[in-house]
Amino acid sequence: METLQAIENVDTERFMGDWFVIAHIPPFLTRNAFNAVECYELREDDRVDVRFTYRNGGFDSDLKKLTPTGFPEHGDEDGAWGMRFVWPFKADYRIVYLDDDYTETIIGREKRDYVWIMARTPLIEEIRYRALVQRVSDMGYDPSELRKVPQQPMSLRESS
Repeated sequence: METLQAIENVDTERFMGDWFVIAHIPPFLTRNAFNAVECYELREDDRVDVRFTYRNGGFDSDLKKLTPTGFPEHGDEDGAWGMRFVWPFKADYRIVYLDDDYTETIIGREKRDYVWIMARTPLIEEIRYRALVQRVSDMGYDPSELRKVPQQPMSLRESS
């Protein structure tokens, strides 16, 4: 299978902020995530503080949080990052799709074991969702393994 290429020329500062997980092939820990949001904050040393929040199993479940650190490998050169959950290991993290407006993205891994479709809003139009799923499929992922993450509109969310 062809190497999964990260995109080139990511404006890391523009990529920062909240990304709502629309669908994913998740790791075990987050397989029942609801209201999943990944927030990125660029540090002065060019590392990225990540805050992944979700509710496990339902909208009313306790809020869970993971806080890995992102390591963009080449600054704004491309979307290849290392993601550290436990020192000293860095997981493969690739921005493999990013629209021109920085409103939709797909994060993948070379192994094609996990993938995340994310957007700047908790809900997207079905036609956009289908187009992103097609991109995931074209990258060599099995789209039948995708789980659409239940997301509430912002007006229904509790402040966290």
